[in-house]
Amino acid sequence: MSKNTTHAVTGAFGYSGKYIAHRLLAQGKQVVTLTNSVDRENMFHGRIPARPFHFDNPAQLAESLQGVSVLYNTYWVRFNHQTFKHADAVQNSIALFQAAKAAGVQRLVHVSITNPSLDSPLEYFQGKAVLEQALIDTGLSYAILRPTVLFGKEDILINNITWMLRKFPVFGLFGDGQYRVQPIYVDDLARLAVEQGDRAENIILNAIGPETFTYRELVQTLGTIIGVKRPLLPIPPSLGFITGQVVGRLVNDVLITREEIEGLMADLLYVDTPPTGSTHLTVWARQHAATLGRQYTSELARRRNRQAAYASN
Repeated sequence: MSKNTTHAVTGAFGYSGKYIAHRLLAQGKQVVTLTNSVDRENMFHGRIPARPFHFDNPAQLAESLQGVSVLYNTYWVRFNHQTFKHADAVQNSIALFQAAKAAGVQRLVHVSITNPSLDSPLEYFQGKAVLEQALIDTGLSYAILRPTVLFGKEDILINNITWMLRKFPVFGLFGDGQYRVQPIYVDDLARLAVEQGDRAENIILNAIGPETFTYRELVQTLGTIIGVKRPLLPIPPSLGFITGQVVGRLVNDVLITREEIEGLMADLLYVDTPPTGSTHLTVWARQHAATLGRQYTSELARRRNRQAAYASN
């Protein structure tokens, strides 16, 4: 949409941002990244200059975006922690949007979540709704992508479900497990993002894969694919959370949060719209069955170590 071919991606050395950056480079675009991990090992071999976030300095943050035509924003935090919180992520993202406008960025592609709501009691979904409105209010040309669960080689959720299937004799379901998920392949999300970066119209898209599972079906399917069948035990959500805390302490991570359980059980990772991704989780999982879930993937480890590349499953 612009003669300027410089595109900025937040977190290009991380997960979804890496796939977006890879696709942009393949198209011949100049790419820069804004990141909290400027020294993280990555696959780009110096082709992507890394600029630190300066959320506390609006002028410097805007300077980092000078000459950029399109900004792809994947920045967020999965849960509240003593060192990072949803409220901080909201405030920082709004600062990023304002800096983009000040710098003359022409289009912003923003990764949100399915079913965000300003009235949601869940801070994750409420915060995502606040950011969508904040982006719209800037007046910038925008594309908002609303994914559900991402899967890919650097994935956490799908990998750790299979890790637990391999590790424990039973698998606990929160309630009856009939709430739904529509996983999308991370590179399908990246394709959507890059496609929208080249367009001008304002749009909000659900980014969902071609397969819909109940949570019970998802766990059963993954177990069958990796050749590990476990009894699925319905348990009260409160007990599931406590169990998750125990496992989390064992692996020095946050395995699951109350909000994530509530969001799952409220069917917030399901929407009744056509799929926008084409990669089937079942096909991808069969291709990676030998390695999927062999090692636990830690969210906090990635945040503690800002130099190591994200491990592939």
